[in-house]
Amino acid sequence: MTFKFKTYLNKTTNAAPLAVFRIGFGIMMFYSIVRFWYHGWIEKLYIDPTFHFKYYGFEWVKSLGNYNYLLFFFCGIAALFVAFGFKYRLAIIAFFLSFIYIELIDKTTYLNHYYFISVLSFLMIFLPANAKFSLDNVIRKKSYNQIPNWTIDSIKLLLGIVYFYAGIAKINSDWLLKAMPLKIWLPSKYDLPFFGNNLMQQEWFHYAMSWSGMLYDLAIPFLLLYKRTRKFAFVLVVIFHVFTRVLFSIGMFPYIMIVATLIFFDASVHEKIIIIIKKLLKPFRSKIKTPHTKEHYKYSNINVLTPILAVFFAFQILFPFRYTFYKNELFWTEEGYRLSWRVMLMEKAGFTTFKIANSKTGQYFYVQNTDFLTSFQEKQMSFQPDFILEYAHYLGDHFKAQGHENVQVFAESYVALNGRLSQQYIDPKVDLYNEKESFKPKHWILPFKDEIKGF
Repeated sequence: MTFKFKTYLNKTTNAAPLAVFRIGFGIMMFYSIVRFWYHGWIEKLYIDPTFHFKYYGFEWVKSLGNYNYLLFFFCGIAALFVAFGFKYRLAIIAFFLSFIYIELIDKTTYLNHYYFISVLSFLMIFLPANAKFSLDNVIRKKSYNQIPNWTIDSIKLLLGIVYFYAGIAKINSDWLLKAMPLKIWLPSKYDLPFFGNNLMQQEWFHYAMSWSGMLYDLAIPFLLLYKRTRKFAFVLVVIFHVFTRVLFSIGMFPYIMIVATLIFFDASVHEKIIIIIKKLLKPFRSKIKTPHTKEHYKYSNINVLTPILAVFFAFQILFPFRYTFYKNELFWTEEGYRLSWRVMLMEKAGFTTFKIANSKTGQYFYVQNTDFLTSFQEKQMSFQPDFILEYAHYLGDHFKAQGHENVQVFAESYVALNGRLSQQYIDPKVDLYNEKESFKPKHWILPFKDEIKGF
């Protein structure tokens, strides 16, 4: 077994796929930063709010105010350097650190594809993505045709985990037997040309989309791995992600996944892509000397790197199943929901108000959430228990600092999940200001009056 593993680690392959992947990743990330800046989202999401919701354990991450623009600029430049393969190792580390800092400023902005970019950029720190067709080759006057095969397989594995786990998550009674939440979302697309007033309103289509979405996620990694079905699979990838982009406002995620799945194709395809890029760069290449080509790229620290990547992938495989340690309904409590590749499985809406009380006198008053939160923050807070608890503590600290004594904070919260009638969400008798955030089950979330069967 050990011999076979060492043999696998020594196996090499053409470096072109990783070079193309690096270029595609860097360009997509740079465009994403520019897009974020252009739409004014830096100010709206990271500067304007007076309060930011934090991930547990990362409360120390603070908004940089107007310096957030500098942070985004730094992240964008790092993405460009990654695309060019210029000072690649420093560039990908800089991108990872700046991007993840941005994401940690406020968990209100959490999206699965932001998490995907975070873990992918971390993985890329350890890959020789600048071995071929990079400015680093020109500077060092050497290039590599061959790289360890596992470096490309690691990206394939991560993509496979994302897809497959997203498919497993869809094997639940709401998604397959009730076509929820697609039955809510699709009819709202009535203004879609040709299909809006007809196809999007048909119940059979809602079920077809639910089942096909589940089957697609489960099958696509294997269809991409198998050479005979690879082209067909890639066509499916393009159709699926373009269609979801038309239907839903999910940003750059569809394009990122389309570009990323090119990694499954043979090196000959990527060599052709590099030739096309070279033709586009022809005016600049005349002044650049062709670097000396060496055959193999070799890791000098493979014994250190192997356990790091083993832990990384063990985490990716096991962490999404942490919800099994909680006995209550996952979609209701969301304990173990994030960071588990559960993509667009819920339509959840809530209404949550807070009562500030004096434990000695019994006097109380209600809080106007708009005095402290943006409309987007209030919407997210209203149905997510960790948001509710954190906001309750913020309110308690705020009014305590204003001179209020014996402060208690109670929540009156009602939440509707996947088309069900709204029901009371938080125990109104529990003083949330006295509750602490932890990984323990939140006893103050009221039981879900239904059952969702599945993974």
